[in-house]
Amino acid sequence: MCCVFMYTHKYISNTFCLSVSFAGSSVALDAWMMMARSSLPSSLDSSLPGISRSVLTGHMEKKYQCQHCNNILRKPVQAQCGHRYCVFCFNQLTSSGPKPCEACRVEGIFEESQSMLNGKEAFPDNAARREIDGLPAKCPNEDCTWAGTMKEFEGQHEGQCDFERISCEACQQCILRSEKDRHNERECEARTLNCKYCKVSFNFKDIKAHDEICIKYPMQCKECGKKKIPREKFPEHVKTCAKSKTACQFNKVGCQAVIDNGKQHDHEQSFIMDHLRLVLTTLTALTSLNSVQSDGVGEYQEDCGGLGLYRAPEEGAVGGAAAAIAGGKASCSNGLSGREGRRSSNGLGLYQGADEGTSVASGGLGRGGKSTVGLELKVTALENIVCVLNRELERTSLTQEAHARQHRLDQEKIDSLHNKVRQLERQLTMRDLKLSETEQTLRELQYCTFDGVFVWKIADFSHRRQDALAGRSPALFSPAFYSSKYGYKMCLRLYLNGDGTGRGTHLSLFFVVMRGKYDALVKWPFSQKVTLMLLDQNNREHIIDAFRPDTSSTSFQRPISEMNIASGCPLFCPLAKLASAKNSYVKDDTIFIKAIVDLTGL
Repeated sequence: MCCVFMYTHKYISNTFCLSVSFAGSSVALDAWMMMARSSLPSSLDSSLPGISRSVLTGHMEKKYQCQHCNNILRKPVQAQCGHRYCVFCFNQLTSSGPKPCEACRVEGIFEESQSMLNGKEAFPDNAARREIDGLPAKCPNEDCTWAGTMKEFEGQHEGQCDFERISCEACQQCILRSEKDRHNERECEARTLNCKYCKVSFNFKDIKAHDEICIKYPMQCKECGKKKIPREKFPEHVKTCAKSKTACQFNKVGCQAVIDNGKQHDHEQSFIMDHLRLVLTTLTALTSLNSVQSDGVGEYQEDCGGLGLYRAPEEGAVGGAAAAIAGGKASCSNGLSGREGRRSSNGLGLYQGADEGTSVASGGLGRGGKSTVGLELKVTALENIVCVLNRELERTSLTQEAHARQHRLDQEKIDSLHNKVRQLERQLTMRDLKLSETEQTLRELQYCTFDGVFVWKIADFSHRRQDALAGRSPALFSPAFYSSKYGYKMCLRLYLNGDGTGRGTHLSLFFVVMRGKYDALVKWPFSQKVTLMLLDQNNREHIIDAFRPDTSSTSFQRPISEMNIASGCPLFCPLAKLASAKNSYVKDDTIFIKAIVDLTGL
């Protein structure tokens, strides 16, 4: 038995024919129907809607349009009614169940049995997909010149165009795709940064707020100028900073001095007696208060002024103690030195202010045995204080001696390092001299020849000529050259503005015999023929002059100094001829001079 299913629609360019053959049973037909009505294949899953119409270079035919998003079909599927949808749009429409086809309703062909959109009834439209893949396309982004087919656009260019404008995921700003990395690294206000001090992560917009609380943020001490102090260690630095000012540690007993941290020790050493007086005054007042509180309520004490008047112990003692404390603080704040005082009647050798000591002593003394016990306690307490202060003085003295020894050791090390630095400077100077000599030797070897033939290239001719005219550099010396490796050492001397009879009119060129390392091995006086040439750079007419040395002249004897007196041609070349445009002696601001030493007989 054979069943043929055929369905056509006006939007379908191809006719789909399905044929199923089976014999004597409906099982095969049922299985085929279930397979035909299965859901769309996973290969058609897509998270993108249709492609924008602006991608096409020409007019878009309606059969390539998605019936939902009205864009170019992306991975088209065909519904049971024959209309085409993007797979994304179709899945979105049927996500909550079958839906009626709105396109069928608009066209007036809606049939409830055929016009329901159902994922089980739709199938991929590969024919339409192949047609769309072949359509000509261009990039819709401004300034992009890409062109190709729809398949190439979808597979290679879409989502990768450098001119595409995208939204930053962090700050939502619209940017070009090509600028995404730079934007994320440098411009995005919501980008995440890591603090280079504490390594904590935060948004760029919070950078100032983080700097205010970062525990590793480097701070600068305004007192001593020290930089790069971590914020967490800054309070500790303030306490130990040598230039930070703090109150004297005796401020609780009346010292009102505010000094640098580094001078605390000097302050304590300079005002030991003043601090002792303040401590004594405070302790005397406190012990007087304690003595008064321990006496009976009805006892009276004799007035310290000697007037024969009596008052209650609370009034006299408390008043005397307060006056003593106030007087001690005032005395310290007025200079901690130079005060008049007198010995205390207790015989300890400590000083009190005249008025304060009298007031405290008379306010605190009584007539009975309890007053005697109170005085003994005071004496004991003061003796203990003196002992403690003496030990502190000894400890301070030992510390000072240790610092002095350490200072001497440090000074010795500093002197030793200074000597090493001077020695290294001398060595460096010697090496610089050797390096200079080596560089000079290398320069000579660079241009040196050992066959008696030497070509001297003189560049920047016009500038050198101006120096010669101004007298700044009248003569130029060529590098040395040799007749052989162990032969004569020679050089040339050139006057660009002339010398002697040629001054101002001619170029003067001279030959110079120099002192060499192997002068003892060659014959003297120097008697070889010398040829001097100014080369025409067009190889037409060279200027040539030659001479044989006068063996009686000192210019050709064995040199006793670095070089002999120059000998040669003061009228070697007229300056007018040198500057003539007909000749090519000067070309590219450069001239060439050649010297040839005849080696016959050597």
